[in-house]
Amino acid sequence: MDDNKLQELVSNISLESFNKPFEHKATFNKRLRTTGGRYLLNSHNIEINPEQYEFYGIKALKDIIKHELCHYHLHIEGKGYKHRDDDFRELSKDVEAPRFCKAVKSYDERANYLYKCSNCKLEFKRIRKVNTVKYRCGRCGGKLRKMS
Repeated sequence: MDDNKLQELVSNISLESFNKPFEHKATFNKRLRTTGGRYLLNSHNIEINPEQYEFYGIKALKDIIKHELCHYHLHIEGKGYKHRDDDFRELSKDVEAPRFCKAVKSYDERANYLYKCSNCKLEFKRIRKVNTVKYRCGRCGGKLRKMS
């Protein structure tokens, strides 16, 4: 699926589920890693993680689009568009938009670094580097050693 077909799909879902037009751009963004999609407040555009479509198919893509359209329509109308707002929760329920999407990769698969406590030998997997001078073991307070 390309951006043109995505734009068409988003427009159709907006009309079918919300009875309102989607008047901005919808695109795939390959740089999204930890989220299924996002609604951009300034431009009102929607970006979708293409890996969600590749891994989970059209159903997951439609669910993500509904979720982002909830943000879109509520923000345009000046209502509560954030996840914790009642307006958002109510609209999500009405259009059967999920609150979260499935992760494409688990934390363990994304972790690049392994640290081990020199005292209690507890291992810590981390996506980003940890400053071993500044941080200590959460269990015993021992020094951390970088393993990989």
